Amino acid sequence: MPLDTLEFRASLKKILVGLILILVPLTVFGFYVAVQGDTHMRQVGGENMRSLTLTAAEATSQFIATSVRDVGVLADAPGPVAAVTAANQQYAHLSDDAILTKLASIDQTWDTPQADQLSIRILTSDLAHQLRRQRDLNPTLLKLSVLDAAGATVAATDRPAHYAQSDREAWQAMSAAGGHGAIRVSDLRYDDQRQLHYLSVGYPILQEGTGRFIGAVTATIDMSPLFAQLNRRQIGRTGRLFLVRDDGTVIEAPQVTPSMKLKSEEFAAIRDALGSLRGREAGYIFATLSNRESYLIGFADTRLKDAYPNLPWMVVASQEAREVTEPVRGMITFAVLIMILAFLMLSLLAAYVFLHQKQELEDIETPEQKAKHLGSMAA
Repeated sequence: MPLDTLEFRASLKKILVGLILILVPLTVFGFYVAVQGDTHMRQVGGENMRSLTLTAAEATSQFIATSVRDVGVLADAPGPVAAVTAANQQYAHLSDDAILTKLASIDQTWDTPQADQLSIRILTSDLAHQLRRQRDLNPTLLKLSVLDAAGATVAATDRPAHYAQSDREAWQAMSAAGGHGAIRVSDLRYDDQRQLHYLSVGYPILQEGTGRFIGAVTATIDMSPLFAQLNRRQIGRTGRLFLVRDDGTVIEAPQVTPSMKLKSEEFAAIRDALGSLRGREAGYIFATLSNRESYLIGFADTRLKDAYPNLPWMVVASQEAREVTEPVRGMITFAVLIMILAFLMLSLLAAYVFLHQKQELEDIETPEQKAKHLGSMAA
């Protein structure tokens, strides 16, 4: 039999049933796959955000640790140890009150010509030249000073605002600690004139053999290199990364300074997650902020607070959720449209089959049946 005479006959009802059995499962399965792709994309985006914040937190902790270590190297050097040992001899036969009186007297005339000779000696000594060489080698060290056991300045790279630090809380905390001194790191500060963030680090100088506190090296640390490194981390078009305190205050972000005391809306959203071990381990959440946009928010603790109480810092990053799921959003939209189109076609075909079947039933009636039917309707 020639091929062109082959015919395939099937009723519309059977075709409709076949299409329902094929199209409905396929469209539902396609939509399920698209939704699963969206869920997977959100998980991948969250893990990437968590990795990003962990890396930034580690970089922050490493920068602080390196800066403190650099100051510690100066505190252990022979020059500062010898200088403060010699300076402390002037207090050998003085009482504590007499020492405080002497330092207060010098401080009162510190901004007058009477203190010029002392100031010049502090800034031009061999130790002061050594400090300046160290600053030239390490640009993050902005200002360096060496203080004796009473808090008086022995040598410095720049003229200090005060000759003695003994009446300051930071000095008292650093020089105490059971007579062995303690490392002191200040909170983040901002210099409006130079437009830079900085920290003050105090590192105790200990007597060799006894470990007794005999003085300290203080340094001002430029935080700009760290913040420039953090700001270079790109998070898509809508992402941003910043540092916050444990009370939600933003301490570093593009065009934000600590003096603004801005509160992070993202930190408020993750506060509950920070209160549970599982939330901290996850490292990210999806939350809707005040602008009614959903955001992916990642966070990581720098773990600086235990060693340096003034640095309870956390790294927080956020990105619009729709940008995270953008690669699969088109696929989901396409799957929904295909599902709607399939159900619409099946509905039209079902309606056609129903109407066609009704027409066939009417056509098979005999003329007598039709007349009888019309008569009954007329009666």
